[in-house]
Amino acid sequence: MSPQQHRRPVITGIGVIAPNGVGTDSFWKATRAGLSVLGPITREGCDHLPVRVAGEVHEFVPSSLVEERYLVQTDRFTHFAMSAADMALADARLSPQVYTDSPFSVGVVTAAGAGGCDFGQHEMQRLWGQGSRFVGPYQSIAWFYAASTGQISIRGGFKGPCGVVASDGAGGLDAVAHATRAVNRGTNTVVTGAAEAPLAPYSLVCQLGFEELSLSENPEQAYLPFTSAACGFAPAEGGAILVIEAEATARERGATVRAEVAGHAATFTGASRWQQSRQGLAYAIRGALADAECAPEEIDVVFADGLGVPEADWAEAMAIADALGPHGTRVPVTAPKTGTGRAYCGAPLLDTATAVLALQEGLIPPTPNVSDICHDLEVVTDKARPAELRTALVLSRGLMGSNAALVLRRAADNPS
Repeated sequence: MSPQQHRRPVITGIGVIAPNGVGTDSFWKATRAGLSVLGPITREGCDHLPVRVAGEVHEFVPSSLVEERYLVQTDRFTHFAMSAADMALADARLSPQVYTDSPFSVGVVTAAGAGGCDFGQHEMQRLWGQGSRFVGPYQSIAWFYAASTGQISIRGGFKGPCGVVASDGAGGLDAVAHATRAVNRGTNTVVTGAAEAPLAPYSLVCQLGFEELSLSENPEQAYLPFTSAACGFAPAEGGAILVIEAEATARERGATVRAEVAGHAATFTGASRWQQSRQGLAYAIRGALADAECAPEEIDVVFADGLGVPEADWAEAMAIADALGPHGTRVPVTAPKTGTGRAYCGAPLLDTATAVLALQEGLIPPTPNVSDICHDLEVVTDKARPAELRTALVLSRGLMGSNAALVLRRAADNPS
């Protein structure tokens, strides 16, 4: 076994907090069934805003998953991340004793695009309504993009390499890449991922500046990428956390290897320059394939970014064709997020979790609400499709111009 193979990064744990399920099992059951949970925004103070439809997490009870001392000093996006991290560590069967004995062997990397919106909303209301003396001291840390990384590492006692990717959507995949590099450099385990909670009133007002945001009032029509009815994306909250380990370390302790993180690449093409994103995304796909030493025809399924903006959808379809060649029009493509909404940095992490589960089960989940595809793509609609899956490609773009691609391989001992 070569040194590179010895340090091969693999996924051993998944934790999910999503609009269609809290916990990996609930999430996967709803996702493979093609369940759409987009609905009217119910958050207080949002009823007068022109954005009407989103993916809300209704089943999450933070007090049952996070200790009180953390609840009072952190925002909803960090509650999501901490809870998902607990789930991922449990799924990986990493007991506290493992990282208590070797705290420097475990790192944390998360991504965030919105920060602590809900916490900040309450503190601003206190400032305006009662005065500055009523603003709590935790406002200074709860809003911060790095809060999830910090609180996960403090709570778990993790003292290995830690970091945060403060970025737009594609930053979720970039966080996974940072984690795999840490593993390649010698860290045994990295807790990584992203979770967002951007549905507070002031946050939604800020999002109204995005021309790509869907203002449809119909949940079944609010988010329809790759169709002639595409009118933007529905926002969402939630995300996923993964445990990534060196393969040798994972197998030595008898962990179940869910999938291998085989390759990644990222580019930047500028905010809302969707035509240019064709070239940038294609370049990222080629880079990820090269990193994974993977031929285009080896890709068995593509988890599309699926922005839902006609120009952006065209650019993505062309980028897939540019990078994968003739295979790009034949390979199954799916965008399960059309049923849950687009959770910014959390969205590609939910796609990554879905891709791992799809590889394990040999089942491509459908793209909810979508039919009558107007691009030369083999989009999976209506119902899940059984398939022999060995390699998956996950794509993501951010509204500020970032592009990223991630290649995942099915674990050798997990045939579908």
